[in-house]
Amino acid sequence: MPRVLVIDDEPDVLMLCRVNLRHEGHEVLEALDGETGVALAVENPPDAVVLDLLLPAMDGFEVLTRLRGTEMTTDVPIVVLTAKAQIEDQRLAFESGADVFLSKPFVPEELAQIVGALLTSGPAERSEWRAAALRALAE
Repeated sequence: MPRVLVIDDEPDVLMLCRVNLRHEGHEVLEALDGETGVALAVENPPDAVVLDLLLPAMDGFEVLTRLRGTEMTTDVPIVVLTAKAQIEDQRLAFESGADVFLSKPFVPEELAQIVGALLTSGPAERSEWRAAALRALAE
């Protein structure tokens, strides 16, 4: 069963993610802040991460940097799911290693489908997705 770590400080978002990801057969780990999320990811590396950018203690950009800089989590697929959706935020998220960027509000079923697609992709494919997203943002 694939393990997905959801890092978000909004209980309602955690619940929506939990219900929909479990429905798709995923084990779901949860963290309400960035520090806890990074610690969980390092202790028990997930198969994918869903990450908010607006977090207490350590923001999502720092979480991205730490996860990408840690050997155990460097290739873990990461979906940024956030209300912080300006072009500059998207660019910085992709440059920091996000594989997919989704804005809140979101469709929970769509998130589950994206996580499923990420779980079947490889690091090279996700790198191509990031590069394409950055090119599109630059246009």
